[in-house]
Amino acid sequence: MIRILTTKQIKALDAYTIQHEPIPSIELMERACRAFVSWFVQRIDATKKAGIVCGTGNNGGDGLGIARLLSDWGYMVTVWIVRGPVPESEDFKMNLERLKKINADSSKPKLQIIDIHSDPDKELFKYIDVIIDAIFGSGLSRQVEGIYARTIQLINEADVPRIAIDMPSGLSADQPSSGDIIRAHYTVSFQLPKLAFFLPQSYPFTGEWITVDIGLNRDFIREAGSTNYLVTQKDARKILRKRLKFDHKGVYGHALMIAGSFGKMGAALLASRAALRSGVGLLSVHIPKCGYEILQTALPEAMVNVDTHDNFFTDFPHLENFNVIGIGPGLGQHPETVTALAELMRNFKKPMVIDADALNILGANQELLKLIPENSVLTPHPKEFERIVGKWVNDFERLEKQKALASRLRCVVILKGAYTSIATAEGKIFFNPTGNPGMAKGGSGDVLTGILTGLLAQRYSAEQTAILGVYLHGFSGDLGAREKGEYGMIASDLVEFLPQSFKWVTN
Repeated sequence: MIRILTTKQIKALDAYTIQHEPIPSIELMERACRAFVSWFVQRIDATKKAGIVCGTGNNGGDGLGIARLLSDWGYMVTVWIVRGPVPESEDFKMNLERLKKINADSSKPKLQIIDIHSDPDKELFKYIDVIIDAIFGSGLSRQVEGIYARTIQLINEADVPRIAIDMPSGLSADQPSSGDIIRAHYTVSFQLPKLAFFLPQSYPFTGEWITVDIGLNRDFIREAGSTNYLVTQKDARKILRKRLKFDHKGVYGHALMIAGSFGKMGAALLASRAALRSGVGLLSVHIPKCGYEILQTALPEAMVNVDTHDNFFTDFPHLENFNVIGIGPGLGQHPETVTALAELMRNFKKPMVIDADALNILGANQELLKLIPENSVLTPHPKEFERIVGKWVNDFERLEKQKALASRLRCVVILKGAYTSIATAEGKIFFNPTGNPGMAKGGSGDVLTGILTGLLAQRYSAEQTAILGVYLHGFSGDLGAREKGEYGMIASDLVEFLPQSFKWVTN
């Protein structure tokens, strides 16, 4: 897992690296500058005129160092220094002196260094092809004002690529932000991602974010306390168990999928196919009578159990043979379905995967939440989540509500979307990196329900099920997008590419 540290922890990490490597702080800054420039020169042609807008703290020092290195690469560079009330840091002063020496060397391109002391001219960035933001970075914990705010406004008005060093100025890594914030197209973060990168409200400011390694102390990172993590392919590989030669279908569990209603049997089919493709030993599907021929014809690998009602869920089979139940896709919210769901949860004490209309029923009948078996997995999208926990003011509050719900229910709560977040009962949050906008189509969530049900039946823990299942689901989407494009792919493609997703994870 990649730990997501707080701003305070990252500052301590810098100090620890400086002390224990040991390395002077100005040389650590130089290392960061080189890492940024290495990324930059691979993407921005040297014919482009670069403008670097610096504050007077260490983020500004990064900007000055980057200006000097880009000049060495042959870029024409203009540096603006915003002279507000923030004092110059020592490393800023040192890099400013280094930068000024370049202008004294006639063998190098001239660098323009311009101070901004008052309200900046609206034509400030007229002849610049790309702007690099080095005003505040991640060191800011308050709303920007005055000359800083006006400069940020002008940067955002410039119709050129904008690149933030470590963090868009004005955006907080660990708490809600307001006021003027750099709207970066790219953010190049040093060593580790920031929590804000994973939240929808931050995306207009961070754009595409990248981390570059600057050699910060790995022992400190490994031992740092954190409740927020980014999942990697290596993590998914560690969870996935190898199958043994003498294993049989009984080893891999017997899952019951309760899904579908008149007009929504496709949801039951998608979830069931995904469960089978996820390796479950046996799958039974409970559906209303109207879906019997559909399931028996389209899914011969599953055993089909029919409800007494023609069109929606009202009862369930004997439960003793199942070690997990997945419920919700296409279920509907008829009063008889509400009664049947409540009775099901009173009688089944093993883990469940709860999605879609089952979640909507819980949101409308909150007294049923206490019946959810421990170690279950809930998979709401934001609107379904809101129906259960209420509205939130910002994404940081949304995360807290997610953690609180997981803790209260002693379950895992998966909040679906870009960087799907997985909250555990112990207060941890895992962010998933796989997936793409091509998955934003009806049925994708049903496929995830099936994957999770299949994995949970194989006796993975709820946490393991969620981390592995969400990763595989997103990776299947990435393979599908690569093959068919984001516009043309459909939910069935996620099931189609799921076997390849399993293969890729094990490589």
